[in-house]
Amino acid sequence: MKQRLYIELENCIGCRSCLAACTQCGGHEERNRNYVYDVNPFVNRQTMPLMCLHCVNPACARSCPAQAIQIHETGAVLSALVEKCIGCQNCTIACPYGIPKFDTEQNLMYKCDLCIDRTKDGIPPMCASVCPTNTLQWLTEEEIEMKQKQFNLDNGKWTASMKLEGETNVRVNLVNLPGILQGVTKLF
Repeated sequence: MKQRLYIELENCIGCRSCLAACTQCGGHEERNRNYVYDVNPFVNRQTMPLMCLHCVNPACARSCPAQAIQIHETGAVLSALVEKCIGCQNCTIACPYGIPKFDTEQNLMYKCDLCIDRTKDGIPPMCASVCPTNTLQWLTEEEIEMKQKQFNLDNGKWTASMKLEGETNVRVNLVNLPGILQGVTKLF
């Protein structure tokens, strides 16, 4: 039974436990691969998690001339392969969400890989396993459909990033979205 990361942005309290957990995932070299964004720090304390949405047809992978960014059979878009990445940084520019980061010392791109060492076996990614407010959840398609019905989301805003990048493998509840992803503006 396929599971997906589901994000309810309005639940985020900015505790950053997802960041701490991300550093503990295998293969992450104690490096954060997701972020918590302060939406409007001069007005309120609203925050939202930012992580790779694992696009079905990812711009980062399409822009890579060395084909260093692979898509796992589960749909997770993986970090650049060390042996293939040429350090061109095309992926960091192409992503409409500003997610891939570049390590200048290693000359390598890194990003959320959905804790592929865990999720390929049906175990929730680290961020979802520690989130105290259920902002990040690891759900089956049926559970996501039940949430969709619960919120009566038939307004065309259910699938994340429809205007920016097309279909994604991460589902985001956009009912009370802080405003960043409602338009077509890049985050960074």
